[in-house]
Amino acid sequence: MTMERIPILKMGRFLLVSIQVDMDDRTALTLQDDLTAQIVKHRAKGVLIDISSLDVVDSFIGRMLANIAAMARILDADTVVVGMQPAVAITLVELGLSLKGVRSALNIERGMELLQADVAAAEGMASGDLED
Repeated sequence: MTMERIPILKMGRFLLVSIQVDMDDRTALTLQDDLTAQIVKHRAKGVLIDISSLDVVDSFIGRMLANIAAMARILDADTVVVGMQPAVAITLVELGLSLKGVRSALNIERGMELLQADVAAAEGMASGDLED
């Protein structure tokens, strides 16, 4: 049995993950490991996760998304989740999962704008720190 791997695409300073398969626990754990390795390898500043193909999530998948965002933050990358279906949002709220640290946007374009704004703001603060 071959295990499903979710592709991680590099787009400039960001990584794009488009989840096009049903997420089971093993796939989610593999994605977490693969994604953190890719953040380090490419020194990515942001991760955009497209979940528009997910019709349903359980508490484990919800926690995995929150964990991925927390790990990315520790590795100096922001996370934006895009394309959340209304049923998925309702389920996450009903499960009591706020996805702390995960920002969301309606589509990939808006998600990329958020990541670019975050990087620009961080670089602005960093260059301001150097001038003092």
